[in-house]
Amino acid sequence: MTQVLVIGYVWPEPNSSAAGSHMMSLLKLFRSQGWQVEFASPAQRSEHMQDLTEYGITCRDIALNCSSFDAYISELQPDIVMFDRFMMEEQFGWRVDKFAPEALKLLDTEDLQCLRGARHEAHKAGREFSHNDLHGDLAKREIAAILRCDLSLIISSYEMQLLEQVFKVDNALVHHLPFMVDTAALHSHWPSFEQRQHFMTIGNFRHAPNWDAVLYLQQIWPLIRKQLPKAELHIYGSYPPPKATALHNPKTGFIIKGWAEDAHQAMSSARVCLAPLRFGAGIKGKLLEAMITRTPSVTTAIGAEGMHGDLPWNGAICNDAQLFADAAVKLYQQPSEFTAAQRHGDELLQRFYNGEALGKQLITALEGIRADLAGHRRNNFTGQMLKHHTMRSTQYMAQWIEAKNSFKP
Repeated sequence: MTQVLVIGYVWPEPNSSAAGSHMMSLLKLFRSQGWQVEFASPAQRSEHMQDLTEYGITCRDIALNCSSFDAYISELQPDIVMFDRFMMEEQFGWRVDKFAPEALKLLDTEDLQCLRGARHEAHKAGREFSHNDLHGDLAKREIAAILRCDLSLIISSYEMQLLEQVFKVDNALVHHLPFMVDTAALHSHWPSFEQRQHFMTIGNFRHAPNWDAVLYLQQIWPLIRKQLPKAELHIYGSYPPPKATALHNPKTGFIIKGWAEDAHQAMSSARVCLAPLRFGAGIKGKLLEAMITRTPSVTTAIGAEGMHGDLPWNGAICNDAQLFADAAVKLYQQPSEFTAAQRHGDELLQRFYNGEALGKQLITALEGIRADLAGHRRNNFTGQMLKHHTMRSTQYMAQWIEAKNSFKP
Protein backbone atom coordinates (compact mmCIF):
# COMPACT_ATOMS: atom_id res chain seq x y z
CA MET A 1 0.00 0.00 0.00
CA THR A 2 1.26 3.48 -0.87
CA GLN A 3 2.49 5.40 2.19
CA VAL A 4 2.34 9.20 2.04
CA LEU A 5 4.08 11.47 4.52
CA VAL A 6 2.94 15.09 4.56
CA ILE A 7 5.23 17.53 6.35
CA GLY A 8 3.14 20.52 7.34
CA TYR A 9 4.33 24.04 7.98
CA VAL A 10 1.30 24.32 10.29
CA TRP A 11 -1.49 21.96 11.33
CA PRO A 12 -4.43 22.29 8.90
CA GLU A 13 -7.13 24.80 9.85
CA PRO A 14 -9.67 24.64 7.00
CA ASN A 15 -12.00 27.12 8.69
CA SER A 16 -9.20 29.65 9.24
CA SER A 17 -7.40 29.83 5.91
CA ALA A 18 -7.55 28.87 2.26
CA ALA A 19 -4.23 27.06 2.73
CA GLY A 20 -5.81 24.87 5.40
CA SER A 21 -8.77 24.08 3.17
CA HIS A 22 -6.51 23.28 0.23
CA MET A 23 -4.37 20.99 2.38
CA MET A 24 -7.46 19.10 3.57
CA SER A 25 -8.60 18.54 -0.02
CA LEU A 26 -5.21 17.00 -0.83
CA LEU A 27 -5.24 14.77 2.24
CA LYS A 28 -8.75 13.55 1.41
CA LEU A 29 -7.69 12.89 -2.19
CA PHE A 30 -4.77 10.73 -1.04
CA ARG A 31 -6.99 8.82 1.37
CA SER A 32 -9.58 8.25 -1.38
CA GLN A 33 -6.90 6.29 -3.29
CA GLY A 34 -6.63 3.87 -0.37
CA TRP A 35 -3.23 5.32 0.52
CA GLN A 36 -1.95 5.46 4.09
CA VAL A 37 -1.37 9.09 5.07
CA GLU A 38 0.63 10.46 7.98
CA PHE A 39 0.75 14.19 8.74
CA ALA A 40 3.81 15.45 10.61
CA SER A 41 4.63 18.99 11.65
CA PRO A 42 7.11 20.88 13.83
CA ALA A 43 4.43 23.52 14.54
CA GLN A 44 2.50 23.78 17.77
CA ARG A 45 -0.97 22.30 17.63
CA SER A 46 -3.65 24.98 17.50
CA GLU A 47 -7.18 25.44 18.81
CA HIS A 48 -8.78 25.53 15.37
CA MET A 49 -6.83 22.64 13.80
CA GLN A 50 -8.69 19.84 12.03
CA ASP A 51 -8.97 16.47 13.78
CA LEU A 52 -7.19 14.43 11.12
CA THR A 53 -7.95 11.11 12.81
CA GLU A 54 -11.55 11.53 11.61
CA TYR A 55 -10.21 10.85 8.11
CA GLY A 56 -7.97 7.93 9.09
CA ILE A 57 -4.84 10.10 9.00
CA THR A 58 -2.18 9.52 11.63
CA CYS A 59 -0.29 12.44 13.17
CA ARG A 60 3.27 12.94 14.36
CA ASP A 61 5.08 15.83 16.04
CA ILE A 62 8.58 16.34 14.63
CA ALA A 63 11.42 18.68 15.54
CA LEU A 64 13.38 21.20 13.49
CA ASN A 65 17.14 20.81 13.18
CA CYS A 66 17.10 17.43 14.88
CA SER A 67 18.40 14.03 13.77
CA SER A 68 15.41 12.35 15.43
CA PHE A 69 13.68 12.85 12.05
CA ASP A 70 16.32 10.64 10.42
CA ALA A 71 15.36 7.61 12.48
CA TYR A 72 11.68 8.38 11.99
CA ILE A 73 11.75 8.51 8.20
CA SER A 74 14.18 5.62 7.95
CA GLU A 75 11.60 3.46 9.69
CA LEU A 76 8.56 4.88 7.86
CA GLN A 77 10.08 4.67 4.36
CA PRO A 78 7.23 6.54 2.63
CA ASP A 79 6.56 6.25 -1.08
CA ILE A 80 5.63 9.94 -1.37
CA VAL A 81 6.70 12.87 0.80
CA MET A 82 4.78 16.11 0.38
CA PHE A 83 6.24 19.33 1.79
CA ASP A 84 3.85 22.09 2.79
CA ARG A 85 5.59 25.24 1.48
CA PHE A 86 9.23 25.45 0.45
CA MET A 87 10.50 26.09 3.99
CA MET A 88 9.66 22.51 4.94
CA GLU A 89 11.58 21.22 1.92
CA GLU A 90 14.59 23.28 2.99
CA GLN A 91 14.41 21.87 6.50
CA PHE A 92 13.63 18.22 5.80
CA GLY A 93 14.26 17.64 2.06
CA TRP A 94 17.92 16.68 2.41
CA ARG A 95 17.05 14.24 5.19
CA VAL A 96 14.45 12.61 2.91
CA ASP A 97 17.07 12.37 0.13
CA LYS A 98 19.48 10.64 2.51
CA PHE A 99 17.20 8.29 4.42
CA ALA A 100 14.30 7.67 1.99
CA PRO A 101 15.89 8.31 -1.41
CA GLU A 102 13.23 6.40 -3.38
CA ALA A 103 10.39 8.57 -2.08
CA LEU A 104 8.80 10.88 -4.63
CA LYS A 105 9.27 14.44 -3.36
CA LEU A 106 6.17 16.59 -3.85
CA LEU A 107 6.06 20.29 -2.96
CA ASP A 108 2.76 22.03 -2.27
CA THR A 109 3.72 25.68 -2.72
CA GLU A 110 0.25 26.97 -1.59
CA ASP A 111 1.21 30.17 -3.39
CA LEU A 112 4.57 31.53 -4.49
CA GLN A 113 6.00 33.08 -1.36
CA CYS A 114 8.52 35.07 -3.42
CA LEU A 115 5.73 36.65 -5.48
CA ARG A 116 3.71 37.60 -2.42
CA GLY A 117 6.81 38.98 -0.68
CA ALA A 118 7.95 41.01 -3.69
CA ARG A 119 4.52 42.53 -4.15
CA HIS A 120 4.35 43.39 -0.46
CA GLU A 121 7.68 45.20 -0.63
CA ALA A 122 6.60 47.13 -3.73
CA HIS A 123 3.33 48.09 -2.02
CA LYS A 124 5.14 49.33 1.09
CA ALA A 125 7.44 51.39 -1.14
CA GLY A 126 4.42 52.91 -2.92
CA ARG A 127 5.41 51.75 -6.40
CA GLU A 128 4.20 49.34 -9.05
CA PHE A 129 5.42 45.74 -8.83
CA SER A 130 7.61 44.47 -11.67
CA HIS A 131 9.28 41.14 -12.42
CA ASN A 132 12.59 42.72 -11.45
CA ASP A 133 11.35 42.68 -7.86
CA LEU A 134 11.30 38.89 -7.91
CA HIS A 135 15.02 38.25 -8.14
CA GLY A 136 15.79 38.33 -4.44
CA ASP A 137 16.97 35.77 -1.92
CA LEU A 138 13.45 34.49 -1.23
CA ALA A 139 12.93 33.61 -4.89
CA LYS A 140 16.32 31.87 -5.06
CA ARG A 141 15.39 29.73 -2.08
CA GLU A 142 11.90 28.93 -3.32
CA ILE A 143 12.85 28.13 -6.91
CA ALA A 144 15.72 25.96 -5.63
CA ALA A 145 13.22 23.97 -3.55
CA ILE A 146 10.98 23.54 -6.61
CA LEU A 147 13.94 22.28 -8.65
CA ARG A 148 15.01 19.84 -5.92
CA CYS A 149 11.55 18.24 -5.85
CA ASP A 150 10.13 15.79 -8.35
CA LEU A 151 6.91 17.77 -8.73
CA SER A 152 5.53 21.02 -7.34
CA LEU A 153 1.86 21.95 -7.08
CA ILE A 154 1.12 25.46 -8.36
CA ILE A 155 -2.28 26.87 -7.48
CA SER A 156 -2.51 29.76 -9.95
CA SER A 157 -2.33 29.81 -13.74
CA TYR A 158 -0.54 33.16 -13.43
CA GLU A 159 2.15 31.54 -11.27
CA MET A 160 2.53 28.68 -13.74
CA GLN A 161 3.21 31.27 -16.44
CA LEU A 162 5.62 33.13 -14.17
CA LEU A 163 7.64 29.99 -13.41
CA GLU A 164 7.88 29.13 -17.09
CA GLN A 165 8.63 32.57 -18.52
CA VAL A 166 10.59 34.34 -15.75
CA PHE A 167 12.30 31.48 -13.91
CA LYS A 168 12.50 29.03 -16.86
CA VAL A 169 11.29 26.07 -14.79
CA ASP A 170 10.67 22.91 -16.82
CA ASN A 171 6.95 22.15 -17.18
CA ALA A 172 7.65 18.53 -16.19
CA LEU A 173 8.43 19.75 -12.66
CA VAL A 174 5.22 21.73 -12.03
CA HIS A 175 1.54 20.83 -11.96
CA HIS A 176 -1.31 23.34 -12.00
CA LEU A 177 -3.73 22.46 -9.19
CA PRO A 178 -6.34 25.07 -8.21
CA PHE A 179 -8.70 24.52 -5.29
CA MET A 180 -10.64 21.28 -5.70
CA VAL A 181 -14.40 21.75 -5.30
CA ASP A 182 -16.94 18.95 -5.15
CA THR A 183 -19.00 20.49 -7.94
CA ALA A 184 -21.45 17.56 -7.93
CA ALA A 185 -22.47 18.51 -4.39
CA LEU A 186 -23.07 22.18 -5.15
CA HIS A 187 -26.62 23.37 -4.64
CA SER A 188 -28.62 26.49 -5.40
CA HIS A 189 -30.54 26.62 -2.13
CA TRP A 190 -28.63 29.56 -0.72
CA PRO A 191 -30.49 32.66 0.55
CA SER A 192 -32.02 34.80 -2.18
CA PHE A 193 -31.22 38.42 -2.94
CA GLU A 194 -34.12 39.54 -0.70
CA GLN A 195 -33.06 37.24 2.15
CA ARG A 196 -29.54 38.63 2.31
CA GLN A 197 -28.29 41.88 3.79
CA HIS A 198 -25.06 43.75 4.44
CA PHE A 199 -21.53 43.28 3.11
CA MET A 200 -18.82 40.96 4.39
CA THR A 201 -15.18 40.08 4.08
CA ILE A 202 -13.24 37.21 5.62
CA GLY A 203 -9.61 36.19 6.07
CA ASN A 204 -7.02 35.17 8.63
CA PHE A 205 -5.76 38.39 10.26
CA ARG A 206 -2.25 36.91 10.52
CA HIS A 207 -2.02 36.96 6.71
CA ALA A 208 -0.54 40.34 5.71
CA PRO A 209 -2.63 40.82 2.50
CA ASN A 210 -5.83 40.27 4.50
CA TRP A 211 -4.89 42.84 7.14
CA ASP A 212 -3.97 45.36 4.43
CA ALA A 213 -7.36 44.74 2.80
CA VAL A 214 -9.09 45.61 6.09
CA LEU A 215 -7.11 48.86 6.25
CA TYR A 216 -8.05 49.64 2.64
CA LEU A 217 -11.69 49.00 3.50
CA GLN A 218 -11.36 51.85 5.99
CA GLN A 219 -11.07 54.08 2.91
CA ILE A 220 -13.65 52.29 0.77
CA TRP A 221 -16.38 51.77 3.36
CA PRO A 222 -17.27 55.47 3.84
CA LEU A 223 -17.81 55.70 0.06
CA ILE A 224 -20.27 52.79 0.23
CA ARG A 225 -21.89 53.97 3.44
CA LYS A 226 -22.51 57.39 1.87
CA GLN A 227 -24.78 55.70 -0.69
CA LEU A 228 -26.16 53.02 1.66
CA PRO A 229 -26.34 54.66 5.11
CA LYS A 230 -27.98 51.64 6.79
CA ALA A 231 -25.61 48.99 5.42
CA GLU A 232 -23.04 47.20 7.57
CA LEU A 233 -19.70 45.60 6.77
CA HIS A 234 -19.08 42.39 8.73
CA ILE A 235 -15.38 41.49 8.95
CA TYR A 236 -14.63 37.86 9.82
CA GLY A 237 -11.27 36.25 10.42
CA SER A 238 -9.37 34.07 12.85
CA TYR A 239 -6.86 35.48 15.33
CA PRO A 240 -7.92 39.16 15.26
CA PRO A 241 -5.21 41.26 16.98
CA PRO A 242 -6.02 44.27 19.20
CA LYS A 243 -5.28 46.63 16.30
CA ALA A 244 -8.14 44.93 14.39
CA THR A 245 -10.68 44.88 17.21
CA ALA A 246 -9.89 48.57 17.76
CA LEU A 247 -11.47 49.27 14.36
CA HIS A 248 -14.85 47.91 15.50
CA ASN A 249 -17.34 50.77 15.10
CA PRO A 250 -21.07 49.93 15.14
CA LYS A 251 -21.88 53.61 14.62
CA THR A 252 -20.37 53.54 11.13
CA GLY A 253 -21.38 49.92 10.44
CA PHE A 254 -17.76 48.71 10.43
CA ILE A 255 -18.20 45.51 12.45
CA ILE A 256 -15.26 43.27 13.46
CA LYS A 257 -16.81 39.82 13.91
CA GLY A 258 -13.66 37.73 14.38
CA TRP A 259 -13.71 33.95 14.07
CA ALA A 260 -16.48 32.50 11.88
CA GLU A 261 -17.66 29.14 13.14
CA ASP A 262 -19.28 28.48 9.75
CA ALA A 263 -17.68 30.47 6.95
CA HIS A 264 -20.27 29.42 4.38
CA GLN A 265 -23.12 30.55 6.61
CA ALA A 266 -21.42 33.91 7.20
CA MET A 267 -20.76 34.34 3.47
CA SER A 268 -24.22 33.31 2.33
CA SER A 269 -26.03 35.67 4.71
CA ALA A 270 -24.32 38.67 3.09
CA ARG A 271 -25.42 40.19 -0.20
CA VAL A 272 -21.92 41.08 -1.43
CA CYS A 273 -18.39 39.95 -0.49
CA LEU A 274 -15.66 42.61 -0.57
CA ALA A 275 -11.99 41.68 -1.09
CA PRO A 276 -9.88 44.76 -1.96
CA LEU A 277 -6.52 42.96 -2.00
CA ARG A 278 -3.58 45.16 -2.96
CA PHE A 279 -0.87 42.50 -2.90
CA GLY A 280 -0.61 38.74 -2.52
CA ALA A 281 -0.25 35.60 -4.60
CA GLY A 282 -1.99 32.32 -5.36
CA ILE A 283 -5.76 32.22 -5.64
CA LYS A 284 -8.11 33.44 -2.95
CA GLY A 285 -10.18 31.02 -0.91
CA LYS A 286 -12.63 33.71 0.18
CA LEU A 287 -13.49 34.45 -3.44
CA LEU A 288 -13.98 30.77 -4.20
CA GLU A 289 -16.27 30.48 -1.17
CA ALA A 290 -18.22 33.43 -2.54
CA MET A 291 -18.79 31.50 -5.77
CA ILE A 292 -19.78 28.35 -3.87
CA THR A 293 -22.33 30.24 -1.75
CA ARG A 294 -23.52 32.20 -4.81
CA THR A 295 -22.44 35.49 -3.24
CA PRO A 296 -21.30 38.15 -5.74
CA SER A 297 -17.88 39.61 -4.96
CA VAL A 298 -15.99 42.79 -5.68
CA THR A 299 -12.23 42.47 -5.73
CA THR A 300 -9.08 43.82 -7.37
CA ALA A 301 -7.01 42.51 -10.26
CA ILE A 302 -4.69 40.94 -7.67
CA GLY A 303 -7.66 39.26 -5.98
CA ALA A 304 -9.05 37.77 -9.19
CA GLU A 305 -5.65 36.86 -10.64
CA GLY A 306 -5.44 33.33 -12.00
CA MET A 307 -9.05 32.56 -11.05
CA HIS A 308 -11.29 33.22 -14.04
CA GLY A 309 -9.37 32.86 -17.30
CA ASP A 310 -11.36 34.50 -20.11
CA LEU A 311 -14.73 34.17 -18.34
CA PRO A 312 -16.58 37.07 -16.65
CA TRP A 313 -16.04 37.57 -12.92
CA ASN A 314 -18.87 36.82 -10.49
CA GLY A 315 -19.24 40.47 -9.62
CA ALA A 316 -16.71 43.19 -10.39
CA ILE A 317 -12.95 43.79 -10.53
CA CYS A 318 -11.87 47.34 -9.60
CA ASN A 319 -8.54 48.82 -8.53
CA ASP A 320 -9.81 52.31 -7.70
CA ALA A 321 -11.53 52.93 -4.34
CA GLN A 322 -14.44 54.93 -5.74
CA LEU A 323 -15.05 52.52 -8.62
CA PHE A 324 -14.84 49.64 -6.13
CA ALA A 325 -17.48 51.27 -3.93
CA ASP A 326 -19.78 52.05 -6.86
CA ALA A 327 -19.60 48.46 -8.15
CA ALA A 328 -20.37 47.12 -4.67
CA VAL A 329 -23.42 49.40 -4.35
CA LYS A 330 -24.66 48.40 -7.80
CA LEU A 331 -24.53 44.69 -6.95
CA TYR A 332 -26.18 45.41 -3.60
CA GLN A 333 -29.08 47.38 -5.05
CA GLN A 334 -29.84 45.73 -8.39
CA PRO A 335 -31.23 42.14 -8.40
CA SER A 336 -30.43 41.73 -12.11
CA GLU A 337 -26.74 42.49 -11.50
CA PHE A 338 -26.76 40.17 -8.49
CA THR A 339 -28.20 37.18 -10.40
CA ALA A 340 -25.93 37.76 -13.41
CA ALA A 341 -22.93 37.63 -11.06
CA GLN A 342 -24.23 34.37 -9.56
CA ARG A 343 -24.42 32.78 -13.03
CA HIS A 344 -20.85 33.83 -13.76
CA GLY A 345 -19.69 32.23 -10.51
CA ASP A 346 -21.47 28.99 -11.41
CA GLU A 347 -19.66 28.91 -14.77
CA LEU A 348 -16.28 29.53 -13.13
CA LEU A 349 -16.73 26.67 -10.67
CA GLN A 350 -17.61 24.20 -13.38
CA ARG A 351 -14.84 25.32 -15.75
CA PHE A 352 -11.88 25.65 -13.38
CA TYR A 353 -12.57 24.01 -10.01
CA ASN A 354 -14.06 20.56 -10.69
CA GLY A 355 -12.45 18.61 -7.85
CA GLU A 356 -13.05 15.17 -9.36
CA ALA A 357 -11.31 16.05 -12.64
CA LEU A 358 -8.48 17.93 -10.93
CA GLY A 359 -7.89 15.08 -8.49
CA LYS A 360 -7.68 12.50 -11.28
CA GLN A 361 -5.18 14.66 -13.16
CA LEU A 362 -2.92 14.92 -10.11
CA ILE A 363 -3.01 11.20 -9.33
CA THR A 364 -2.21 10.42 -12.98
CA ALA A 365 0.77 12.79 -12.85
CA LEU A 366 2.09 11.25 -9.62
CA GLU A 367 1.71 7.69 -10.88
CA GLY A 368 3.46 8.61 -14.11
CA ILE A 369 6.48 9.98 -12.27
CA ARG A 370 6.57 7.03 -9.85
CA ALA A 371 6.63 4.62 -12.81
CA ASP A 372 10.04 6.01 -13.85
CA LEU A 373 11.32 8.11 -10.98
CA ALA A 374 14.97 7.57 -11.92
CA GLY A 375 14.37 8.74 -15.49
CA HIS A 376 12.36 11.73 -14.30
CA ARG A 377 15.25 12.76 -12.08
CA ARG A 378 17.85 12.27 -14.80
CA ASN A 379 15.93 14.80 -16.88
CA ASN A 380 16.20 17.33 -14.05
CA PHE A 381 19.95 17.91 -14.00
CA THR A 382 19.62 21.30 -12.28
CA GLY A 383 17.73 19.68 -9.44
CA GLN A 384 20.35 16.98 -9.07
CA MET A 385 23.07 19.64 -9.08
CA LEU A 386 21.31 21.51 -6.26
CA LYS A 387 21.46 18.32 -4.18
CA HIS A 388 25.23 18.09 -4.59
CA HIS A 389 27.11 18.49 -1.32
CA THR A 390 28.52 21.89 -2.30
CA MET A 391 24.96 23.23 -2.58
CA ARG A 392 23.54 21.76 0.63
CA SER A 393 23.90 24.74 2.93
CA THR A 394 20.54 23.98 4.52
CA GLN A 395 21.81 20.56 5.63
CA TYR A 396 25.00 21.91 7.14
CA MET A 397 23.22 24.79 8.84
CA ALA A 398 20.73 22.35 10.41
CA GLN A 399 23.53 20.09 11.60
CA TRP A 400 25.42 23.06 13.04
CA ILE A 401 22.32 24.24 14.93
CA GLU A 402 21.74 20.74 16.28
CA ALA A 403 25.33 20.45 17.46
CA LYS A 404 25.17 23.92 19.00
CA ASN A 405 21.93 23.05 20.81
CA SER A 406 23.46 19.88 22.25
CA PHE A 407 26.51 21.68 23.64
CA LYS A 408 26.36 22.20 27.37
CA PRO A 409 29.23 24.20 28.85
